[in-house]
Amino acid sequence: MQIDFLGMQAFLAIVEQGGFQQAAAHLCLSQTAVSHRIRKLESSLGVSLLARTTRDVTLTDAGRALLPRVRAAMREFELSYDALRQHSRTAPQWLAFGCLPTLAAHRIAPALARFRDLHPAIAVRVFDNSIQEIAELTHAETTVFGISVVAANPHNLAVEPFADEPFVLVCPADHRLAGRRAVQWDDLKGETLIRISLPAGNSTAIDDALGERRLTLRWAYETQHTAVALDFVRAGLGLTAVPALSVAQADGLVTRPLLQPSIARRLAVLTRRGAVLSGPAQTLRDLLVDALRAGLPRAEDERGE
Repeated sequence: MQIDFLGMQAFLAIVEQGGFQQAAAHLCLSQTAVSHRIRKLESSLGVSLLARTTRDVTLTDAGRALLPRVRAAMREFELSYDALRQHSRTAPQWLAFGCLPTLAAHRIAPALARFRDLHPAIAVRVFDNSIQEIAELTHAETTVFGISVVAANPHNLAVEPFADEPFVLVCPADHRLAGRRAVQWDDLKGETLIRISLPAGNSTAIDDALGERRLTLRWAYETQHTAVALDFVRAGLGLTAVPALSVAQADGLVTRPLLQPSIARRLAVLTRRGAVLSGPAQTLRDLLVDALRAGLPRAEDERGE
């Protein structure tokens, strides 16, 4: 059932102001508009609320029965409106962005701490979702920007690449390959490997780069998420290859550059085309990009032995 708020507002104004003309002035409407609202309300209720004469307006029995309920409802609405307005003054301002889980898990906390120091009144909401979901959230304006990778772009978002994140080998500290400065893919022949499939997209990047050589490697396990693959490595089930920023320094694991071929994914900021970031949003975006760039290995770290 639809509630005729405008009709009830006009009804109450006529009663409290003493007539149609006075109600029209109170509501900043024409008298015709007030009359239209009352006719519409009475039609929807199926009763007459006001008895009109050339001299005055009086309440019908139905009008007298309705009046206290309308007064109470309008008063409750006013209180709710005031409470909401007060909440808008005191509630934290939210800034939402999307970020791949592999980046959000270990690398963005220092940037968020710096942003908190600069803008303590702004609360931050992080959507640590998949590549596709980050694009959808940015397109839907749920987030002001997304930190993701260059990929298919069905929403025609603006894509601003800012770094190439290489894939690295992850192994236990006591593994024979942990002592090397870098590892070649051919060095992994005979090793038990853990594959990370969709939705991360890691397996696709590796397959495309290795071509037929991927068939010479022993992929004994497959997971859907990087965190699970890293847990498998800790448990001694095998080795895995992940983007460099996926592994924290304190994870108890060793990472080594993977060469011949070097494989990387291109990180990018996604925004809606034509969108202009607010000052705080631009600051947060810059802090995040700087933090992620700083976490990537330098070119000299990727040389062979």
